[in-house]
Amino acid sequence: MAESVGAAAPVPLAIAPANRHVVGTIRICAGAELSLPTATSYYLAETSTLPRADARPVAIWLLACCGLIFGMVVIGGITRLTWSGLSITEWQPVTGIVPPLSEAAWQAEFAKYQQIPQYKLLNSGMGLADFRYIYLWEYVHRLWGRLIGFAYALPLVYFLIRRQIPRRLTAPLIGIFVLGGAQGALGWYMVKSGLADRIEVSQYRLTAHLVLALAIYALTLWIALGLLAESSVAAQTSGNRSPPTPASGAAAPACWRRASELLIALVALTITAGGFVAGLNAGLTYNTFPLMDGRLVPAGYARLEPFVRNWFENVPAVQFDHRLLAETTVTAIVVVWLIGRRALLPHRARRALHALGGVALGQFTLGVSTLLLVVPVPVAALHQAGAVILLTTAIVWRHTLRASRVGDVPVIA
Repeated sequence: MAESVGAAAPVPLAIAPANRHVVGTIRICAGAELSLPTATSYYLAETSTLPRADARPVAIWLLACCGLIFGMVVIGGITRLTWSGLSITEWQPVTGIVPPLSEAAWQAEFAKYQQIPQYKLLNSGMGLADFRYIYLWEYVHRLWGRLIGFAYALPLVYFLIRRQIPRRLTAPLIGIFVLGGAQGALGWYMVKSGLADRIEVSQYRLTAHLVLALAIYALTLWIALGLLAESSVAAQTSGNRSPPTPASGAAAPACWRRASELLIALVALTITAGGFVAGLNAGLTYNTFPLMDGRLVPAGYARLEPFVRNWFENVPAVQFDHRLLAETTVTAIVVVWLIGRRALLPHRARRALHALGGVALGQFTLGVSTLLLVVPVPVAALHQAGAVILLTTAIVWRHTLRASRVGDVPVIA
């Protein structure tokens, strides 16, 4: 009788004598097989030297960087929601670390802000005290970006010198650092778009800034999860010579991996659409749900020509698209969760799927609340944080569906 994969106990692995007529797979427990080369590789891995350096410190460092990037996204959201992003009108990567320290310095910064359209058309009655408030949000946002740069670069150099980073990850990790520098430049490129001829930044550049931040976050998280899994498998195989069990380390069927990748794509697309909602302040209108002012599809959805411009520049269309994508994403996650409840998934994958379902429902609730309450800053900031948490849980679930590995040798731990 077939047993649940989650409950399968280790079964002694018997390899038949060499014979060219032997079938090329070996069943090690109910529902799981290893090819002869993979079975041989397992025993070679058991008797070979484990990785020279423990990868766990590197993984912890990368996860800490993920935490800093998460904080950056939330602070950036608050900066946008409080209309603070244009309060610093110059880009000074080095000297900009020091904020105004005297009344004269504050007055000088305020005078620069008074020259841009946002002040003239939106904040003409603003006093110095109010300016200091928005200035400090933008200052913290930029300072946090510098902090991430140091927190990433200095340990990277240290781990490279100590040779604690696997050779295969050297180029990707250096590449992430380069992307971080590009992100800073893109942030200034975004700010420049709001310093002349308009009172806010370009929604295209804002969304690009958000997407690049989350791409850096996702790459860093994926590498960190891989190193943690590798360290865990290495520790288990060094202290326990028992044969592998697919319940804990075997790759899930390909259909589940494809499903997880589809969900990640839906989450990413929904977040991208949310960037355009934020850039156009589209959440300040059509504050009803599920209909948009009594209509399923809002009036004026296709008023711009060519039609594709509506997806990025037309407020009714941008908000409708974000709603539709959010509803599609949460529905897809719930459907996958319902199917996954009865599927034979590894224990860690099952737990991650439960977390994904819960976070998706919470994020959808936050999104509707943000809309109905007309975008209050605390709720909207939580909604932006929830988007990153949802992306995180989707990536973690995808990672739990991979086979555990030590180096390049597949090992089911």
